[in-house]
Amino acid sequence: MKSYIEERAVAIANYIVNQNATVRQAAKQFGISKSTAHKDCTERLSTINPALAAEARKVLDVNKQERHIRGGLATKDKYKKEKHIHA
Repeated sequence: MKSYIEERAVAIANYIVNQNATVRQAAKQFGISKSTAHKDCTERLSTINPALAAEARKVLDVNKQERHIRGGLATKDKYKKEKHIHA
């Protein structure tokens, strides 16, 4: 694996752990796709730094459990804004 990919994987994982960020937020921060950010944190990082990979996995698992709640809140906010616009 190329060194810049390893460095990126570590940087993304550190960002996710320190900021309690989602894969989407990390991908936007680093200017890469969500799938690349996810692959860096789950697959590539486990061979580079298993301890950091485990920490990142914990945050990602919590985010995955909460995503349906966040989606519902986003939809609620969307319709609140639309109601104010049309009123």
